[in-house]
Amino acid sequence: MIHTDHAALRAAHAGGTGLCTVVGIDGSFSRRVGAQMATQGVEQGAGADASVAGSLADVCLERQLAGDLAQMAPGAVPALQRYGRGSPIIDFRLPCGGGLDILLDPAPDRAALAQVVQALDARQPASLPLPVPADAPPHLLRARPYIPALSLVLLGEGAELAATAALARTMGIATQVFAKEDTASLRLGGVPQGAQADAWTAILLLFHDHEWERTILRWALDSPAFYIGAQGGMRARMARLDDLARDGVNETQLARVTSPIGLIPRTREPGVLALSALAEILGAYEALHPLA
Repeated sequence: MIHTDHAALRAAHAGGTGLCTVVGIDGSFSRRVGAQMATQGVEQGAGADASVAGSLADVCLERQLAGDLAQMAPGAVPALQRYGRGSPIIDFRLPCGGGLDILLDPAPDRAALAQVVQALDARQPASLPLPVPADAPPHLLRARPYIPALSLVLLGEGAELAATAALARTMGIATQVFAKEDTASLRLGGVPQGAQADAWTAILLLFHDHEWERTILRWALDSPAFYIGAQGGMRARMARLDDLARDGVNETQLARVTSPIGLIPRTREPGVLALSALAEILGAYEALHPLA
């Protein structure tokens, strides 16, 4: 799974958990501001043996947080704690040498969590208010924004389509697949039947027979998809753009079509193409996050 922050949110929403949120970073750290971890079993006093959802990268830090949450009294107010550089906890240091300001909430607001989860399930962005003390430094994060999970629409044929679909699903990406061979959902000159694309969706065309692309690309460009890509080299790209321009597609829309696709140029191996294209898509998706 790639949405570890969503996992922490959903675990906290389920109840019986504490929620830790990184609200400030002093120096370097391998997670961004807003990274979260939910510690399950806090209400039962499980302490350092509690299971966690989400990730803060450092196992020692996660154990420390689980223990600190377990020591908080039932019904205690959220606490803002510094870890690493500048922390009063002198026997705990971060490997990166930096400092983290982390909000420890032993009993997060279930109603607020429910609103965020419902919004994300409805494919809408949302924000969770954080109970940071009023006298805390102003630069600390006070609301945690979320965006819906990445979804993927794949259209095409052959080994490239199969490899990309398999890798995407292994990564936990919700994937809709429309194969050239499945005439019930995809036909030449038509649009994919039942395909759903929103602002958090990437659309990727993997055709060798490029005459299949023209109508599909017009459909994709009418959607709010954040990424639209099509397999093929520069010659295929120029022919594709010429066809779309003749169909009345303007320059702004044409610029939305990514081709060639992927981070690795001129790859001939389906598995490498899949990895290359998905890495590019994930990079574009990460750039959508308000805290990126």
